[in-house]
Amino acid sequence: MNICPRCHRPLEGDESYICCAGMELRWRCTECHKVAEGFAFPYGLCPYCKGKLELLDRGAIQDDRALEAVRKAFEIELGGHAFYQRAARDSKDPVLQDLFGRFAEMEQEHMETLSRRYHADLPAPSADFQLDRAAIFAGVDRRPEDPANLFRIAIAFEERAVEFFSREGERAPEGSVERELYRELAAEEREHVALLTTEFRRWEAGKAGIL
Repeated sequence: MNICPRCHRPLEGDESYICCAGMELRWRCTECHKVAEGFAFPYGLCPYCKGKLELLDRGAIQDDRALEAVRKAFEIELGGHAFYQRAARDSKDPVLQDLFGRFAEMEQEHMETLSRRYHADLPAPSADFQLDRAAIFAGVDRRPEDPANLFRIAIAFEERAVEFFSREGERAPEGSVERELYRELAAEEREHVALLTTEFRRWEAGKAGIL
């Protein structure tokens, strides 16, 4: 019996074959600009908005302006991760402790995705982050006695990220790598806003979160 040298599965007869085991491709949606990773998607549509997917193959990122886009993304992700970790630690509400702990895990996973996607080293998270820093960045008053305020800060924080990446994407030259990157990053942060907003509404209604 013949064995595939790549996946070590048995081959039938002497027919030519193509082995796709372990192969993962990168796609970008032409509508929402989010990047999806996988070998194939149902009907070739974006798993987030059902827009058309296009194969993304731009090679290594070496342009200074493109690298700046990725660096800014890590800055924002690190800030969000540190905020959620501190919010989970400081909150007196067990539900919020669990919820913001899950948000911190989400940001960690997102940073690891960015690290794989853009071939950048994963920075170490900050252990001494102060919630006031996020409140200032988000433009929201810090009110420690109000648990809902943590949600408002988090949502405003992510909205600021969407605005920043969208604005920089519009400023970047048409067809440039950095313009594509900023659009992708804005789409990622837009998803975070939607998720946080949904969780906030469910928390206000006394319902379990969806994470």
